Amino acid sequence: MDFTSIIGLILGLGLIVFGIVFNDSGFVFSEIGNFISYSSMAITFGGAIAATIISFPPSYFKMIPKHLKVIVRKNNYKPKEYIGKIVEFAQEARKKGLLSLEDKANQESDPFLKNSIMLIVDAIDPAKVKEMLENELNCLEDRHSHGWQFYEKFASYGPAFGMIGTLIGLINMLKHMDMSASDGATKMAQGMSVALITTFYGSLLANMVLVPIAHKLHMCHDEEMTCKELIVEGVLAIQAGENPTHIEQRLNAYLSEGNRQSGSGAPAENEEKKSKSKKVKKAS
Repeated sequence: MDFTSIIGLILGLGLIVFGIVFNDSGFVFSEIGNFISYSSMAITFGGAIAATIISFPPSYFKMIPKHLKVIVRKNNYKPKEYIGKIVEFAQEARKKGLLSLEDKANQESDPFLKNSIMLIVDAIDPAKVKEMLENELNCLEDRHSHGWQFYEKFASYGPAFGMIGTLIGLINMLKHMDMSASDGATKMAQGMSVALITTFYGSLLANMVLVPIAHKLHMCHDEEMTCKELIVEGVLAIQAGENPTHIEQRLNAYLSEGNRQSGSGAPAENEEKKSKSKKVKKAS
């Protein structure tokens, strides 16, 4: 499980609370009360939720638990591992033919990789295979984009309703302001403080919760798409009968420079075996 999102949220909220209660004289925990306003919460959080309900159908809200699960789960999409699998399939196809990949594909846990291999096993035209796989990737991206767009739109409503709450507070404050009273200036300052709380709530909701969720979902999508694009290119290369080493070199472009040097491990092992065999020959 990936705890970085949870740690980041706790750390961010903790630092905000620390900034509220700590000053030159030390910790003043009573300052927390200045940032609690139930009416402001109702305007900001309630208004943002209501506007989101108007903007999206119920199916989007049902996906929230799944989105949160995606954020905290461990990343299962690692390009380096997929390159190793593709190279294994390529070596198998080169030795025994494409039909031999059926049994190996049925043991594969990734449905997309399994289905992609089965397409070339069924001897479907390469252009058709490419069209089908790319269409599936396009549909996947369209579905995933609905997720982060939901949170981005939700995040835009937070500051907006925070500003609405601030305007409501200012209007009420100015309406009842009486500068002739001895405590008129004090009441005006207190009213201004309460009016600004809604803006604080809106910014906190957007920048500490919703925008990070949207960004994390987008990053998870990019990681998954990278592996699926790698699968498409590798499967088409296998169907074309390309050399497994050449396939690996092409797919290594998806890796960073540091990971690319080691690749899937097969070339390095082969080179090591060759060097050992040369040493044995020299020794003999």
